[in-house]
Amino acid sequence: MSSSIAEAISSSQSATIGNKTRMARGHAVAAALETIAAFAASGNTSVDLEKEFSKLSAYTDKIQEALKVK
Repeated sequence: MSSSIAEAISSSQSATIGNKTRMARGHAVAAALETIAAFAASGNTSVDLEKEFSKLSAYTDKIQEALKVK
């Protein structure tokens, strides 16, 4: 995990200690950023980071939905 993403998680945790929903959202955002970073590093020449970052919230929502216990 890159240091800037790790710092974002840490900041998210510090600012929201006791608020599990926001903490979980921070972790989901970090996971989405890691997914985008992996896609960008894949060597795929069609990666459009602006497009990927515009989908960050949707990716985060999908990660949180996938983690719900059914």
